[in-house]
Formats: sequence, C-alpha cells, structure tokens
Amino acid sequence: MKDNFSNQSEQYAKFRPTYPDELYQLLLSLIKIKDSAWDCGTGNGQVADELSKHFKEVYATDISEDQIKNAIQQPNIFYKVERAEQTSFSGKSFDLITVAQAIHWFEFDAFYKEVERTIKPNGILAVIGYSLPDIDEQTNGIIKKFYHHVVGTYWDAERKYVDEHYRTILFPFKEIESPQFYNSYEWTLDQMVGYLNTWSAVQHYIKAKKQNPVDLIYDDLKGVWKQGTKTVRFPILLRIARL
Repeated sequence: MKDNFSNQSEQYAKFRPTYPDELYQLLLSLIKIKDSAWDCGTGNGQVADELSKHFKEVYATDISEDQIKNAIQQPNIFYKVERAEQTSFSGKSFDLITVAQAIHWFEFDAFYKEVERTIKPNGILAVIGYSLPDIDEQTNGIIKKFYHHVVGTYWDAERKYVDEHYRTILFPFKEIESPQFYNSYEWTLDQMVGYLNTWSAVQHYIKAKKQNPVDLIYDDLKGVWKQGTKTVRFPILLRIARL
C-alpha cells in the first residue's frame, strides 16, 4: 500500500469529508453483536470515531504513523501502524470491518484473505468511499478540468477505481444491496481549497514542479464562489458483504 497522505496528515484531518449518519445506521442494522470493529486504512480516524460510539472496542490501522498521530482519540479506539494485508490481530476477531476511501490502494487478494481470517462468522465487510463533489455547473467545470487536465497525469493508477465508483474493484463476496447515499456540506472557498490540497495528485504535482497547482485555479474558483458558502455534495461509494 502506498503512503500518499503522511505529508498532509493535518490537512487531511481538517478538510476530508466524512460519511452520512444514514450509512452508519444501515451498517449497524446489519450487525446484532457489536463487540469489536476494525477500521482499516483509518487515516485520521473519522470512521473509527463514529464506530466507537456503538462498539465496545474499535481497532484502527494505517501504514501512516503521521496520520495516526493526527487521528481522533477515544478511550475505546486502539490505533496500530500496520498494513491492511498483514495484521497482528487474532483470527475471528471482528463483527464489522470497514475500509473508507482506502481499498483502491490495497493488494486485493491479500487483503481479502486477511478479512476472511479476522472476521467473525456472519460479520460484515463495508467498503466505503466518495467520488468528486457536485457543487454547481460552473464550479464543477473548474474542478473537473483541474482533475483531468491539470493534475490528471499525477494521479496514481489506483485512482481509476474511485473514478469507476468502486464497481470494478475485486469484490469476491455475495453483495448486500444498498441505497445511494450522499453527504453535503456548506463550505467556504477556503474549505474547498483545503480539501483540494489533500489530493494525492496535488502533492505529486508539488513534488515534481515545486508549485501548488491549486494556485492555478484559485482565481477561477474565487470568481464563481460569490456567496459566503456553497453546498458541496459528495456521492458515497459503498459495497457491503456478509461473510
């Protein structure tokens, strides 16, 4: 798994979108016993924090020590710096395993073997993510042009799985159908810029060219961000299975 997020772990914790309550309610409705959950590729611990309200223990792993240093702390969340594909957990440990905006970086076969090893019988696996935000026609046009034509060549190859809404990832389990969820925010221009700066492609561009590509579209964004905030709507990606 690549570590593309340590350098901007503080920004990641501040500006990355979360997930709607309706999604968590769906997952919780599928699980009778809520003893232990594993949030894999936890990043700043957003999902782990929400799970900690419902599970006795939550284990959260990431390969980035910096991400975990900036993660949300709760007394029943236990963070570990570990690869998704090889953990120190005992077999049949978890009622729920979640992966949020991270599975596209994993070695699928090895990770799913670890899921099968560590999940309890009838446990739930939830693969979660989000795609590009939907704002309004003008703003969407600026962001899509930036995404494809400014930083497009700086995305890692694995990004294609997000573009394909996780429908093309390996998912060798019988899937539970789920509704389409969205998460919406009222964001200022500064919040949008902060979010764009968390993109791994932006960081790759900065490293290669010694210039922040977000600066190239700032004036365009400012020109369309006329009110104080805009509604920023993220479509949620979700695949669920019972093992």
